[in-house]
Formats: sequence, C-alpha cells, structure tokens
Amino acid sequence: MMKMKISSMNLLNGKRVFVSVMAWGVVTCAALLFAPKDILASLALADLVSHYGQFIGLGLIIGVAYFLSQLFAFLVDEAIVHLRKKRTVETIEAKVKLLDPAERALLREFFLQGQTILTLPQNELAVRNLVSTNILEMLGNERHYAIQGPTADYKISMQARVYLNREVLRLPAGEPSPEEMSHLIKTRPHFINGLVQARKHAA
Repeated sequence: MMKMKISSMNLLNGKRVFVSVMAWGVVTCAALLFAPKDILASLALADLVSHYGQFIGLGLIIGVAYFLSQLFAFLVDEAIVHLRKKRTVETIEAKVKLLDPAERALLREFFLQGQTILTLPQNELAVRNLVSTNILEMLGNERHYAIQGPTADYKISMQARVYLNREVLRLPAGEPSPEEMSHLIKTRPHFINGLVQARKHAA
C-alpha cells in the first residue's frame, strides 16, 4: 500500500514537472517568435531566431497542441461526470416512485434507529435493489455469519436523501401514536432481529 502511494506521488510529481516544462517551452517559443527584432538583437538572440525559427515555431505548435488536448480532455471528463450525475439522479427519482414495501421498510430503519449507517445483509433483495439504483451506498466493514450470511455497512447516498421524506417513507408527521408505532414495528424488515442476534453472538 505504501509503495503504491509513493508510486502515485512520483507519477503526480513527474506530471507536474512535465506540464511546467511544456508551459515554459510555450512561453519561451512565443517570446522568441513574437518579440520585437530590436529586443532580440539587444539580447543577441536575433541570429538564433533567424536560423532556428522553424524549430521554435514547431515547438510552439507542439506545446499549444498539448495544452489544447489537455483542455479538451478536461471538458470531456466534466461532461461525462455531469451526465453520470444526471443519470444517477434520474435513476433515484424513478426508484423512489416505485419503492416496494420491503425497500420502504428498510429505508425507514435509518430514521427509526436514528442512524446514518446501518449494518445490513448484502444478499437481501431489497438491499441489492437499493444499491443498484444508487439509493444506498456500501461503506465496507464486511462480515460473514454462518446463519445470517455476509453483511456490510450501508448509508443513504447524498443524492437520495433529498427525495426520502416522511411522506415517501410513510412515517408519521410528528410523534407516532401507539397504534402507528405498533404498525411500524410490525412492518420492520424481517432480518433486523436476526442481525441484532448475530452481532450479540459475534461479540
């Protein structure tokens, strides 16, 4: 892991040096080509430009082309990121409108338990569906239980949080009445108690 970090740092530093060299090359070539002749003469560079002007011009073209290609790559990357975010939001919006009872009950657990992170079974269909539609994010901390199967820590994604209000999750507007609390408890995901028991055994 340490070697990978050192290698990444070396690569980044190398790229910075290369970009710096290219930038100075472009500035130097442009200055030599477009500087007034009297200034070049006073610096004893007029003969150099006269003899090697074509190579200086070629260097300027290469440098400018390099930075234009970097700009183009940056714009393409930004466009891809924008489209990916837009597609993610569209997927979340569509899924929120079509939550089934199991998925809705699972999302309610975050609010009922007052937690931003919950340990959930990876193989549960509701969990897999919510992950695939970008509503849940897996954070890691994977564990394997003989009975319960593999679990991991999950949180509601930042993009999905704005869509998951009390109305969508069918939570009471205020403090739930005894009847409402009883209904919420009855509709909790079937695996919640199993996870609690599994954690107790693991502890």
